[in-house]
Order: sequence, then structure tokens, then C-alpha cells
Amino acid sequence: MFNKILIANRGEIAVRIIRAARELGVGTVAIYSTADRDALHVHLADEAICVGPARSTESYLNMNNILSAAVATGAQAIHPGFGFLSENSKFARICEEMNIKFIGPSAKVMDMMGDKINARAEMIKAGVPVTPGSEGEVHTTDEAVKIAEEIGYPIMLKASAGGGGKGIRKVNNVEELVPAFEAAQAEAQAAFGNGAMFIERMIFPARHIEVQILGDSQGNVIHLGERDCSLQRNNQKVLEESPSVAIGHTLRNEITAAAVKAAQHVSYENAGTIEFLLDESSGKFYFMEMNTRVQVEHPVTEFVSGVDIVKEQIRVANGNELSVKQEDVTFSGHAIECRINAENPKFNFAPSPGKITNLFLPSGGVGLRVDSAMYSGYSIPPYYDSMIAKVIVHGENRFEALMKMQRALLEFDVEGVITNVDFQLELISDPHVVAGDYDTSFLGNVFLPEYQKED
Repeated sequence: MFNKILIANRGEIAVRIIRAARELGVGTVAIYSTADRDALHVHLADEAICVGPARSTESYLNMNNILSAAVATGAQAIHPGFGFLSENSKFARICEEMNIKFIGPSAKVMDMMGDKINARAEMIKAGVPVTPGSEGEVHTTDEAVKIAEEIGYPIMLKASAGGGGKGIRKVNNVEELVPAFEAAQAEAQAAFGNGAMFIERMIFPARHIEVQILGDSQGNVIHLGERDCSLQRNNQKVLEESPSVAIGHTLRNEITAAAVKAAQHVSYENAGTIEFLLDESSGKFYFMEMNTRVQVEHPVTEFVSGVDIVKEQIRVANGNELSVKQEDVTFSGHAIECRINAENPKFNFAPSPGKITNLFLPSGGVGLRVDSAMYSGYSIPPYYDSMIAKVIVHGENRFEALMKMQRALLEFDVEGVITNVDFQLELISDPHVVAGDYDTSFLGNVFLPEYQKED
């Protein structure tokens, strides 16, 4: 096993990785920006090293400084967490060249599956269903208009190198297409340095279903079931649960088998997620994309499967076989995760950085977990993502999980900054959500208009 790993991230995911490594007997190195000098992950790690100023481009995205920190501290591997450099194949490739193990898939596989156009082509080869769409990159509005006419409206414009909801637009007709294409392309160029787009027919209404997979260097690939991530705002997830109430036994077997087939086709190693859109009316599902990293919502899968995904990541990167085989994986109960952000839902979810003057995190009972890097007296910097905690619950059934989440959110108390706790509490209590009657349009088209009308 590794003696020491460096965590190239911050916040709750860095804390999560440090804890998993410590339980495996592995030493840890935290990196931090000048704005994160007092962050919890800095205090918890065995060592910590500053890699640059507050701006991400000069610190958490600074490959040279991070790799220098790994060399200086003698770290044998780097865990990238999610976001930042986690899906950057150049960074993974440099790690390989420097004989530092990147805790994730190879750079080759990241290139294959990280680019949406390449991934789509590979899934067609693998026999995994994909939505009708463009066959390659789309660079001009003239190309976009022609392709949209061929596949039919409504369509989705997506940045080829995209993620996190950037460079994505829904287009209902030809009048909307040109301005939407130009806006999405400009956003993609600014966010990823790549303005290449592709076009898919929009599956609407749809469920967003993703399957957690794990692979090792011995060729073993397993799945850990599915998550329903349909409650989204601006293509970014707000609440996730497992299993999905929209999927029965037969469809579950089909969609998880497709995910395993996809991962096997590219000889995938480490943790990854295959994301699908499900057309509930027809029961058909379509490959959307692959995330070649650990997901924010991985704890719901850990609850229902009993498998520690981050520990498996570290073991697999070390060359070990997966600790479980598919036949060993059993699923129990229901899990839900709510993302708690420092933001104001009443004012278009404006970020709310500042000093936490008092903090009480919910606890007590079986099946409740809070992943956070917050503490009383900590000042949330304005430079990074607004997520400050994840509340995850597990119950024997969905009703018990919903009640447990309501209880947990009622206990969650943060003073000094505005959070979305009350918003999440209303969402988890909404009759449609309680009934499991929602799709990807529900939050934006049904829930939010009513919520934001309230005083």
C-alpha cells in the first residue's frame, strides 16, 4: 500500500479522502491556497503545503506547483477528488510520466471518455444506446442549423469538453438556435478553452439516472447500482437518491449491465459513473456521458451498497484487485443526499461567503452522515464552489429516508452565512418529491417558481 498520498483538492471531498486514507494506514498531504490556510483539510492532513494564491488557476489548478508539492513531500500518488484537475488528462499524463500514481483512470481513457464526442463514438461501438445527434464536433451555426433539422427539435447543445452545466443550452426551435449556439460556444471557450460543440435530440421529460462503476487493473468491472439525480437546477444536481423509484427490476438489470459493458469496452480502472437519460414513457434509456472521477453524490451509493468507494479507489490505484465481486454486492434500503450550499435561494441562489459564527451539524441515530469541512469560526472564502456540506441519510425504505432527512435538515443550524437548508427542507417535503413524481424539469419549471413567490 502507498505510504503517502497527496490530495489535490479542498473542502469536504479533501476531508473525505484524508479520512479514508487514514483508515487504510496511508499518510496524507494536503495542498491549500493562501485563502484556505485555516481550512479543515489543512488541519487534518499529516502534512500541508501551500501551492499558490487564492485564485484556482494559481493554486488548485496549478499543475506545476501541485506536482512540485508531491515530489517535495515524497507522495507516491495523487487523489484529485472531483472538480479542479480530476478529469484533466494532461495532469494525469504528467503524473504517469513522473511515476506518481494518479488515483483515477489512465490519461488515455480520460481522453476517450472525457470528450463527449469521443465517448459517444465509443458507446456506439460498445453497443450502448445513445441519443440521435451529431456525429462529430460542430463549430458553426450553419452546421448546427443543418444537423438540428435532420434530428428534429427540441435539441440540446453541449460543449464537447464540458461539465458542471457549462456550455449547455436547450433549444426548442430554429429561432432559438443561433443565439443559443453562440452563447454556449462562448461559455465553453471561456470555461474549458475549447469551443467545440455537439448536438443531441432532447429526451424530454426525462429522468437522469447514473450508474456507479468500479474497475481494477486485473480487468474486473462491477457496478454498485444506480442513483437518481433528476432534481437539478441549471443542469447542476441538488438532491440525489438511490435506488431510483422510476426503475423496476428488469430495467435496473438492463441499465446497470449497459454501464458495465461501457466500462469494460474502454478497460476502465478506478471509480467512474455512467450517466443515462431515461424516457419513462417508453422505458428506453440513452447514454449521456461518463464522469471519470468520484462523484459528489457517491455517499448514497456507499450507504445502499456498503462499499467504501474512496477506499476502493486507493486500493485499485495501488494495484490491488477490487475487494468485492459483483455477486458479493447486495443493496439494502434507501439513501438520499442533500447538497448544502452557502447561497441565497430567494435571490437567484447568489453565493453567500462569510464567517460562520455558529454551527450545529445534525447527528444521532443510525443512517445519518454529514460530509463537511466547516467549523464554527471558519470563514468561507468567495473564490470557490459554494457547497459547504452534504447531508446523507439511509433508511430501511424511502419513506424512512425522507423522514430522516427532514429531521436532519431541521437540526442543521448555521449562523453568519445564508444557506439553502430551508430550501432543501421544502424540496424534500414537497408532495411530488415525496411521491417520487419528478423528472429533470420539475425543479426549474414546477418547484422553483412557487418557492420564489413565497415571502
